[in-house]
Amino acid sequence: MTPADTLEVAGRQVRFTHPDRVLYPSTGTTKADVLHYLLEAAAVLVPQAAGRPATRKHWMGGVGTAERPGESYFRKDLEDSAPEWIPRANLRHRDHTNTYPIVDGPAVLAWFAQRAALEIHVPQWRMGPGNRAHGPDRLVIDLDPGAGVDLAGVAEVAHWCREALGRRGLAALPVTSGSKGIHLYAGLGKGTTADESTRIAHEVALELESAHPRRVVSEMKRSLREGKVLVDWSQNMAHKTTVCPYSLRGRLRPTVAAPRTWSELADPKLSQLEYPEVLERIAAGLDPMAEPGWRAP
Repeated sequence: MTPADTLEVAGRQVRFTHPDRVLYPSTGTTKADVLHYLLEAAAVLVPQAAGRPATRKHWMGGVGTAERPGESYFRKDLEDSAPEWIPRANLRHRDHTNTYPIVDGPAVLAWFAQRAALEIHVPQWRMGPGNRAHGPDRLVIDLDPGAGVDLAGVAEVAHWCREALGRRGLAALPVTSGSKGIHLYAGLGKGTTADESTRIAHEVALELESAHPRRVVSEMKRSLREGKVLVDWSQNMAHKTTVCPYSLRGRLRPTVAAPRTWSELADPKLSQLEYPEVLERIAAGLDPMAEPGWRAP
């Protein structure tokens, strides 16, 4: 028998306490609900996170309300108290080394749920044997709307990005970010470096900015972004991360970074998806990221 506050997940013992704690007050979504989502979504989430050092964003007391937002923090280093069975990667930065957790299965996700790590952020590359980083296996472009731009407006820019990537031999797949924008992913061939993928994404951003100067901006300055969509190319840099596809978001409502189809993006009523909707899609076998079309040959 296992203790009352311990779960068995995929053969691992995971401590899980305070299941009734409300993490999303606007919907009454509890810690147990978050655990349920992560375990049900593990089959599609784990393939996107596997091998990638995970940076977590925690809301220990929940996301709060618009009037009183909950406190949050990012964490890279794996806690000293973490179970020994969690895979890890040691990455050297300028003056220090961080030990990151690696998501290799549902038990790690359950441990994240215990710690209210609602968001999982990962790079576009994976670790290989010998604690060595491989080159990126995918390119990402983050389309972030400025004031006055709705999701349909972002989707239009996403279609332009898709065309620009296609001219470079890359097939793009959209992910509504669960926040305000849309992420585009494109598979990369072996041997591509982070510098090369960053250059390609930057070229796309500059091309669209030149073609649509009233709609697109490639620079990060917020003063330039009103009424425009930022085509953020920088998340392809080796040290940068993006919220993982199928991760929850720490917004007022329990939205998800949800892979979508291009036909969905053409819908003028396009909206961000919440976790119950994503679970329905998973149950129906709809996982756009499992389709081979966007991956490199």
